Amino acid sequence: MRPVFSRHLAAGLGAALFAASLLSGGQAMAGNQKEEAMADSVRLALERAISDSRPPKPVFRDEAARLRYQQWFDATSARLKRRLPDEQVRREFLEAAWYESTRAGLDPAMVMGLIQVESAYRKYAVSIAGARGYMQVMPFWTKVIGDANRRALFDMQTNLRYGCSILRMYIDMEGGNLYLALGRYNGSRGRPEYPNAVLAAWKNWELKPEESISRAVASR
Repeated sequence: MRPVFSRHLAAGLGAALFAASLLSGGQAMAGNQKEEAMADSVRLALERAISDSRPPKPVFRDEAARLRYQQWFDATSARLKRRLPDEQVRREFLEAAWYESTRAGLDPAMVMGLIQVESAYRKYAVSIAGARGYMQVMPFWTKVIGDANRRALFDMQTNLRYGCSILRMYIDMEGGNLYLALGRYNGSRGRPEYPNAVLAAWKNWELKPEESISRAVASR
């Protein structure tokens, strides 16, 4: 179930048009997280999340879960092909995106939408503020919860792990309010443009009913 967006997400035709332009034009709306005080317990939890060395391979509790993943993978891979044309790169990216999203308790489709808005799927994207990679992670995080290796933010899994862990922290800080958490992630807390853009992109990556049906029929 999605965290609840506030009513502000429905406001503003201009924000909706802006989001649509992101979807069609491949532009990026890079983030600018701000360093802020956090409890030692929160910092320790983030450090442990970042340092986990397990490979980003999806593990499923049953066949139904495996099928849901396969449905998501097939549909998302088809949509992502234009942006990541190399099949092996695309497979590794989607495996890592699913793994890191679900590990952080996030909807993979939402994370895909956020990446579209943040970097337009450019692995080596760098914002004016210095945010790096797919999820536009600010380098100061590598000192706060990592090993101070800024270059690692251009590593696919490392960038996704930082981004998903940081967003999870912001959602918890905001009591489940995704609107405010997304704004905090982007450094624009309280403004509607960025949450609206992510919401529009999120819908673009959700599994459609006909995709689930076709896959279920094919698997019989």
